[in-house]
Amino acid sequence: MTIAAFLRRIELATRPIHPESRTALARRWAELPDHVKTPGQLLGKAAVGCEGTHGVFPKCNLTCSPCYHSADANKVRVDGSHTVRAVRDQMEYLRSVRGPRAHAQLIGGEVSLLPAQDHAAALLAMRANGREPMSMTHGDFDYQYLLDVALDGDGKPRFGKVSFAAHFDSLMRGRRGAVRPHSEAELNPFRARFADMFVDLKRDYGISSYIAHNMTVTPSNVDQVEEVTRAVLEMPYDMLSFQPAAYIGDDRRWTEDFGDVTIDAVWSRIEAGAGQRLPWQGTQFGDVRCNRTSVGLRVGAAFTPLLDPEDPADLAARDRVLEHFGGMIFGGAPKTVVTVKIVRAVLGHLEDVPVLIRFAARMLKRAGGPRRVVAAAYGRRLGFKTFVVHNFMVAAEVQPAWTLMEQGVVSDDPKIRETHERLGSCMYAMSHPETGRLVPACVQHSALDQAENAGLRKMLPIRPVSSATLTSPASV
Repeated sequence: MTIAAFLRRIELATRPIHPESRTALARRWAELPDHVKTPGQLLGKAAVGCEGTHGVFPKCNLTCSPCYHSADANKVRVDGSHTVRAVRDQMEYLRSVRGPRAHAQLIGGEVSLLPAQDHAAALLAMRANGREPMSMTHGDFDYQYLLDVALDGDGKPRFGKVSFAAHFDSLMRGRRGAVRPHSEAELNPFRARFADMFVDLKRDYGISSYIAHNMTVTPSNVDQVEEVTRAVLEMPYDMLSFQPAAYIGDDRRWTEDFGDVTIDAVWSRIEAGAGQRLPWQGTQFGDVRCNRTSVGLRVGAAFTPLLDPEDPADLAARDRVLEHFGGMIFGGAPKTVVTVKIVRAVLGHLEDVPVLIRFAARMLKRAGGPRRVVAAAYGRRLGFKTFVVHNFMVAAEVQPAWTLMEQGVVSDDPKIRETHERLGSCMYAMSHPETGRLVPACVQHSALDQAENAGLRKMLPIRPVSSATLTSPASV
C-alpha cells in the first residue's frame, strides 16, 4: 500500500460520517412516507433503522401466548452451520444496501438452543459486516453458556462487548423453576439472575454488555406493567421494552382480545412504574403508532429525559445535532478513531459547541445538578436508561396491505391505508438476499414466515428422513 493510499484510508476511517452511511441515510429518508418526515424523525437522519435475522433458527423450547412464529417453527431442526451461513448471507446483503453500520438482532427462535460456538460464529459474521449484534433470548440459560459464547477456546474474551435482550413475562411456559408463572412478580428473581450474569461477566473477564428487558403485554398482565417497570429499574438493564400483543404468527395461541391493550395504556403504566412522566415526543423512530422511545439519565431513583420536548432550546439543539452529526457511528471503532472522529466533527461545526454546552447544562440541572450526578456516579447509581414500546400490527391487516404495496396500489379502506403507512415507515427490516429485498418485520411474520418455515421443515427436519422410514408400515 502506498503512503497516499494509507492516508486516504485513515482519512476515510476517521471521517465523522462515512460516505456510504450518508448515501444509505439519504435513501432511507427518500423512501419514508411524507407524514413521518418530521423534525424529530431519526430514520434517514441519524439511523437507517434496526435489522433482524429470519429463518436462521426458528425453534424455541418455551411456549408463549401469543407466539409470533408460525406453527411449523418448532418442527425445524437447530443447525449451526445453516444458521451461520444464513446469517452471513443476510448481513452481507444488509451491508450492501444499508451502509457500513447498523444495529441488528440475532433472532429466531431461541438463540441459546444454538451450540455456543455457532452462536459466537453468527455474532462474528454480523460484526464482520458492520452490524452491532444483539442476541434475542428468553434468558433461560446458565452462566457457563454465556462464557462459552463470550470467550474463545483459550478462555480469552472473544468480544469486548456483548448485547442481549431477554424476554420475560407470565405468558411464557416452560422456564426452569417457573414452568407456569401466575404473576409477573414470580419472574423477578429470574430477571435479576439473568442481568447479574452480565455483571459477573464484566467483573470476571472485563467484557462490557448492553442488556434489554422485553415483555409482551396482553389484557391478562397489562395491570402488572407498572410493578414490572418498578422492579426492573432496580436491576442492571439498559433498556425496558414492552410490546402490546398482536394477532401475528401461531393462531392456536391467540387466547385473549389483544385489541384491548393500546400503546397509550402501556405507556401510562410504564410511567406509573417509573414514578414520573417519560416524554417521548421529541424524537421519532418511524411511525408514532408503532414506536415510542424515551432515553435519559437515571440519577439514583430519578430519571432525567435526554430531551425535553416542551423546551424550544432543546428542540433547537436536537435539530442541529441531526443536521450536522446525524449518522455518526462509533460502534466497533477503536477509541483513537472515535476521538479523531469527534474532533473532526466539532471542528467542522464550531458554532454548535455553545449550543451543545447549554444543552448539557440544562440536562444536568434537570438531573439535580453536577454534585448530585457525581454522587450518583460514585455510588454506582448513574446510568442511561431507555424505555421503548413497539406496537406490532395484526396479520389480517398486514397481509392485504403488503399485497397492495407490492402492486403499487393504495387502498381506499382506512385501516388498510393506515397499515400501508406504518409499513412504509417501519424501523425494523429483515433481508432476503435471494430476492434482493428488504421487508418489515411485521410482513415477515404475517406474510412470509409460514412458507419459509415449511420449507425449512423439509430442509432441516427434526428427524432425518431415511429410506427405511419411507417404506416402514408406520409411514404407509
